[in-house]
Amino acid sequence: MYLTHLECPRCGRSYPATEPQNLCGCGSPLLARYDLAAVAHAVTPERFTLRPADLWRYRELLPVADPRYVTTLGEGWTPLLRAPSYGARIGIPDLIVKDEGLIPTGSFKARGAAVGVSRARELGIARIAMPTNGNAGAAWATYAARGGIGSTIVMPLDAPSICRREVLAAGGDLRLVDGLIGDAGRHVAALLADSGGAIFDAGTLREPYRLEGKKTMGYEIVEQLGWQVPDVIVYPTGGGVGLIGIHKAMHELRELGWIGDKLPRLVAVQSTGCAPIVRAFAAGEPRAEPWADARTVAFGITVPAPLGDELILAALRASAGTALAVDDAEILADLRDFGADEGLLLCPEGAACLTAARHLREGGWIRAGERVVVLNTGAGLKYPETVDVSAVPVLS
Repeated sequence: MYLTHLECPRCGRSYPATEPQNLCGCGSPLLARYDLAAVAHAVTPERFTLRPADLWRYRELLPVADPRYVTTLGEGWTPLLRAPSYGARIGIPDLIVKDEGLIPTGSFKARGAAVGVSRARELGIARIAMPTNGNAGAAWATYAARGGIGSTIVMPLDAPSICRREVLAAGGDLRLVDGLIGDAGRHVAALLADSGGAIFDAGTLREPYRLEGKKTMGYEIVEQLGWQVPDVIVYPTGGGVGLIGIHKAMHELRELGWIGDKLPRLVAVQSTGCAPIVRAFAAGEPRAEPWADARTVAFGITVPAPLGDELILAALRASAGTALAVDDAEILADLRDFGADEGLLLCPEGAACLTAARHLREGGWIRAGERVVVLNTGAGLKYPETVDVSAVPVLS
C-alpha cells in the first residue's frame, strides 16, 4: 500500500494511518497522503486499461492494503455522456454529463461507502454510525451489510423515502429525526458518546476515507477524456466531499505527471434555499456561516453548515472556480428540458448543475468552445416527485 499517513490541511499535523482516525485536534477533516513517487514508479496510465472497469482499478491510489477487505458491488467507471442537443440549447456544444446514477445504490455515495467500509473493515471497526440526507445512508448501510459490519443511519423525516427503504432492506438500524441533517448529526453525536468507543463516526468528512472513494470521479473523468482535463467541472455541493475529492485527484494526477499543469475550474452549485458556500465565496470569507431555514427540492444539497466549508472554498479559489446558487423552479424546468432533449432523467442535484452552467454561459464565465463536465450525482428515478404528472389526461 502506498498510503503513508493522514494530514491536517489546516494545521499540518500528521496522524498514523494504521489506526482509526476522525478529525484533527484542531477540528479539521484529515486527508490521506500517498507516496506518489513510488506510485509513479509502480504503475503507468496505460496499465489501467488492462484492469476491471471499476474504481478499484486505481488501487495504488486508494487506502486499502489487503484485497481481502475490499468490499465491492462493482462501483465506478460510470459513463461520460455527451449532451449535444441540450448543450446547443444553452450555448455549450461540448457539454458532457458524468452519470453517477448508474452506480450501485443509484448515487455517487457508493464510491465513498465502498472505500470507507473497506478501510473500516481493515482497521477492525465493527459498527459505523452517520447522519445523512438519504443517499449516503443508503449506500453505507448497503456496503456495511456487504462487508459484515453494523450500521446506524440517522436521517431527516423529509429524506427521500426510497433511501429509508434501502437502509432497512440492508439490515441497517434506521433512525428518523424531525429536522435537518444537523439535527441528525446531534443524535449521532449522542449515540457515539454513549457507545464507549464501540461505534465509529462515519459522518461526512469525519473519517478520511469516504473522500478517497469520491476522488475517483476525478480520475475517471481524466482517463475517459484520454488523460486530458476539461475546462470546467460543475458539481452540486452540500457536504462537498465530491468537489474536494475531485480537486485532490487533480493535484495527485499532476504530481504523478499524468496530466499537465492545467487544472479544471471547479464550480460549486447550491440552491437559493441553502447556499452557505455561495454566500461565503462571494464575501471572500475562508469559512461559511450556517444557513437559516434551509430548504430545496435538491434535498441532497440541503446542508446548512458543511464541515468541509474551508476545504470547499479553498478548492474553488485554487482552481479559479466559482460558486453559484440556483432557484428550485429553474432546477425543475432544466431537468425537464434536459430529459426532453437527451432522454436522461437527472436527479435534482444534477439538474441544478445544468441551471448553473446555463447561467455561467449566459454571463460569459464559461467561454465559447470550452469543454464542460456536469456531475449527475444520482439516479433521477429516486426522485419521482420532480416530474409532475397531474396534468396528464386519463383516457377511458
